[in-house]
Amino acid sequence: MIKNVLFDFDGTLADTARGIVETLRESFVQLGLPVPAEEEMVATIGRPLWKAFQTLGNMTEEEAHQAVEVYAGLFMKYEIPNIRMFPGVAEMLEQLAQYGTRMAIVTSRDRHSLDLILQNNGIDRYFETVVTVDDHLTPKPAPDMVLALLERMDIRADETLVVGDTTFDIEMGNRAGCRTCAVTWGNHSRELLLSACPDLVIDELAEILRDIKGI
Repeated sequence: MIKNVLFDFDGTLADTARGIVETLRESFVQLGLPVPAEEEMVATIGRPLWKAFQTLGNMTEEEAHQAVEVYAGLFMKYEIPNIRMFPGVAEMLEQLAQYGTRMAIVTSRDRHSLDLILQNNGIDRYFETVVTVDDHLTPKPAPDMVLALLERMDIRADETLVVGDTTFDIEMGNRAGCRTCAVTWGNHSRELLLSACPDLVIDELAEILRDIKGI
């Protein structure tokens, strides 16, 4: 029986792709570097931001971390105005809470930006805890971020569902011994998600509660 749900954030609960792409684009402009194609930028969503810069700009790790500082200075102007929670998120979280489900977030986003978005949208109260890039754990698709949550929350892997929109999320959850649920409205296609072997694939948020009851 599933008692706990660990959610990815970008592309799973929130439609952040446009904001991330716009901020990445302006970051490359500010850095005086060629702007990558939009599909290349979207493909990096779900990875730590410094890794995205490293991949997109062929940067050293030091250069990538410097680029993250440029991005941070542009965040409020370019990313925040373009972030939208997916329809039905608050209702789905409320239903899960009423069902007694314990919830947390596991994300490659930094803690400051995550807290700001959660609070702005009034859904921070649903999450017991979060693990972010600021915890300095081996990033997705390694299992470390999920394993940290399992230990912190004192919960069992076989009673926990990891929900995400990328293969990074699904591979992370599988490696941690959890059940996994891929959502098709995010940044990776259904075909790509299936290659990571999720236990569930859903097309609508409302399916989460139904499927949890059936697991």
